[in-house]
Amino acid sequence: MAVDVLIAEDEPSILESLDFILRRAGWSIDSATDGEAVLEKVRRSRPRVLVLDVMLPRRSGFDVLKTLRADGETKDLPVLILTAKGQQQDRRIAEELGADGFVTKPYSNAEVVGAVRQLLGEDGGPA
Repeated sequence: MAVDVLIAEDEPSILESLDFILRRAGWSIDSATDGEAVLEKVRRSRPRVLVLDVMLPRRSGFDVLKTLRADGETKDLPVLILTAKGQQQDRRIAEELGADGFVTKPYSNAEVVGAVRQLLGEDGGPA
């Protein structure tokens, strides 16, 4: 099955929340809880968008993003970065590495759905 959104998040409650709101918005979802698994799943399932937490075990979100951008197969994958509130440096680094969008935790459901919709080119109004 084609995957619309791959969620890379190691915090179970946040992952469950993201999975729920993005499925409810009508997308197919897969998830990974560490950086190595994210890279493996991106290559295997070819998601349309990656929602990537900065803080991941085994490989950080920054490392994952850098690896994706350096690979011809994945360099154009839209990546939405999740950062903790007040982490301006995270945002700057992610921008330099080629992130396509940002959502700051805590976030609203509408904010995440809107950001994913924009990256998928589905700007069709409110959720």
